[in-house]
Amino acid sequence: MHIIRVCPDSTVPARATIDATPSIRRTISAGGGARASAGTLAALASIGALMTAAPILVLFGLALSPSGGWDTLSHLAVTVLPGTIANSVALCAIVLAVVLLAGVGTGWLIAAYDFPGRGAFAWALVLPLSMPAFVMAYAYTDFLDVSGPLQSTIRALTSLAPGEYWFPDLRSLPGAGLFLGLALYPYVYMLARMAFAERSPSLAEAARSMGLRARAAWWRVTWPVARPAVAAGSALVLMETLADFGTVSYFGVDTLTAGIYRSWQGLGDKIAAARLSFVLLALVGFLVLLERRQRTRMRFYTRATNPAPRLRLRGWSAARATALCSVPLAFGFVVPALMLARAWWGSGAVLDSRLFDWVANSIVLALLAAALILPVALVIAYAARLVKGRFITFAVTLACAGYALPGVVIGVGLIVWIGSIDRMLGAMVFGGTVAAVVYAYGVRFFSIGFQGMEAALARISPSMDQSARSLGLSPMGVLRDVHWPLLRPSIAVAGLLVFVDCLKELPATLVLRPFDFDTLAVSAYHFASDERLGEAALPALLIVLAGLVPVLLLSRVAERGAARSVLARGRR
Repeated sequence: MHIIRVCPDSTVPARATIDATPSIRRTISAGGGARASAGTLAALASIGALMTAAPILVLFGLALSPSGGWDTLSHLAVTVLPGTIANSVALCAIVLAVVLLAGVGTGWLIAAYDFPGRGAFAWALVLPLSMPAFVMAYAYTDFLDVSGPLQSTIRALTSLAPGEYWFPDLRSLPGAGLFLGLALYPYVYMLARMAFAERSPSLAEAARSMGLRARAAWWRVTWPVARPAVAAGSALVLMETLADFGTVSYFGVDTLTAGIYRSWQGLGDKIAAARLSFVLLALVGFLVLLERRQRTRMRFYTRATNPAPRLRLRGWSAARATALCSVPLAFGFVVPALMLARAWWGSGAVLDSRLFDWVANSIVLALLAAALILPVALVIAYAARLVKGRFITFAVTLACAGYALPGVVIGVGLIVWIGSIDRMLGAMVFGGTVAAVVYAYGVRFFSIGFQGMEAALARISPSMDQSARSLGLSPMGVLRDVHWPLLRPSIAVAGLLVFVDCLKELPATLVLRPFDFDTLAVSAYHFASDERLGEAALPALLIVLAGLVPVLLLSRVAERGAARSVLARGRR
């Protein structure tokens, strides 16, 4: 409200003075402070992104080294590089097809419908994240291989010899793509489910009132709103696929990651490995640019005052929905878990006395990494929303690229980076410590936290920021009072993804862990490498069990948080 006072003296020119309300006075006086706050936030975000990207910058230095590596790289470029790039692209295509079918389909069913078992499927569909893809590959291969129980039973019943009957070859590119897709589809499922749950029912009703059928309305109204979240989850899946080594090496699929390992470990040329890593980064950069271009072509903001009601399915439709949700859960978690339990029970392996240490080490590292990644990712994502600049965009892109690099390659960059820090300090401070492992996890899994935060912020209309700023809130005040209530479910999702992925992380832990500091993933890998699947099964199963508690907590947080965020939007 403005109060205008006009001077009554006719000999003096009329003058007007304006008394602003307290909120407007705060807005006017806080203008410079708001700019300073945004600048400080951008500076902190840039520092955090560059610290996350430091090992990758070290790899840049190795790759640009004038000596060494060129003979190995030229040999690989002529002989195997075209094939490895083709295999990597084909593997990504297969994995993407699997995760989109399983993740988007189940996310839509859980968010939009009520059917028998929906409450259990809502959290159970996340369980495949708890199982490393290479462990799933071991379990299926042990059961379905020529010497496994299934083919042995077929030969016993039919009297056929191996090769006289058809059986799919698991040790192949499609097999690796299928198992990676079954292990990774929860990335897309969780983000898609959150996006579908926040949809506005009025949009679909308006589309239907204009004559669109239900399927056409879904493609033209509902899907574009959820597309940024699905794109973010797909980007995470593709980066994880490009970085995978355990599954592709076990199945004999020659990808770029295998070429990096061959250059470093087989040929002893880490500079050539660093140069090959940037071929991999070029693919990742292309994927990220493509995803961001698709995301920015069409933006939709949802501000539903009431949650979209779920439609209750009955009869054949309900049975079909239950069956569709059962398929990815069964083949991505239940069947391999039963195979692992069978392998452990049948082997007669006894409990290892170090088992409890492995469990404690795994959980502590995962919790520390999540506590490091989530605040940094939130600040950087929010700063990237506020400040549009090439420098912060480049820093964020570089920081997110660590997710596409194999853990051992990140370990090499960290060893060089941490070694230089220790030399400056004149003592071994970070090398061979838990802090080095947590730092590696931060570099490796920063993209998980950032993609989730960015996708969640993209669903909040900028008009909400502008309204809050007009009432005198600083940028940090907007984040605290406006964004935080809406972001809590997405932060819980990102925290779960980071925690479970850290439980499964293997290569970086092998390289950087302190002496005699093993985790469940490391012990499972050692046993499986020695073909001791029975002993590897128990640590792998414990990784699953360790992820059950956060999954159950997340299910409750996501359900309550989604309802509270919708109510909060309605009040605002």
